[in-house]
Amino acid sequence: MSAILNHAFRRYVSTTLARGAARVEGPSAVSGGHEGGYKIWRNMTFIVAFPAIGLCAVNCVYAHQHEHHDRPEFVKYDYRCMRTKRFPWGDGNHSLFHNAHANALPDGYEEAH
Repeated sequence: MSAILNHAFRRYVSTTLARGAARVEGPSAVSGGHEGGYKIWRNMTFIVAFPAIGLCAVNCVYAHQHEHHDRPEFVKYDYRCMRTKRFPWGDGNHSLFHNAHANALPDGYEEAH
């Protein structure tokens, strides 16, 4: 057993020394010697990402307020609204986040009360 460990240790040391000879000198991304890379990403976050998120949010709010959303006509297809078992909440026919205006039941849309 000691012969195997001795051989493994000598092989590890010899390959480690061989790799060390081919090592590239200079700053590395993980060594901390290269400063300033984070500044580019920080600036891109504040100058590009956050304004883009804000513009998308404003566009969504504006589009939602100025469009009329008509629901499509219900067509009863065999593959649509399949219920193999009841939902474990409520009456068992409505999904967990059911929207009566947008989500149809197997028999069609619910009538607004």
